[in-house]
Amino acid sequence: MPIASRMTPVKGKVFVVIMMTLLALVVAAAPIIVTGCAVYQPIPAYAPTASSFDRSWNAAVGAAQDVGARIVSEDRARGIISGATDTRDVTITVATQPDGKVRVEISARGPQGGDANLANDISRAYDRRMGR
Repeated sequence: MPIASRMTPVKGKVFVVIMMTLLALVVAAAPIIVTGCAVYQPIPAYAPTASSFDRSWNAAVGAAQDVGARIVSEDRARGIISGATDTRDVTITVATQPDGKVRVEISARGPQGGDANLANDISRAYDRRMGR
């Protein structure tokens, strides 16, 4: 019997072993190859905005100045802005409520008592500054 005919079954087994090894390598490498091609979307950056209290505080100070009141004192910790015109005193209170909303109270007093007109003018200026 020739040598070539005896080697054929061995060559067939080697070929099958090589093919099975290659198949196993392809199956093992597929997840690595697929995940290596991932494209990630950019994550939008967070830009902090002014807090509601800060925005309201700044609008209240500006509103008082818009109607001609000069700011005499500002106490952010207590939430009180004091101002004055020639004959009237202005007090604005800015407070954060438990639900997170900001409450702004405006009062004006003249020589004869409360001055609703000045308080209303400041309130309208405040609303304009808040975009209302």
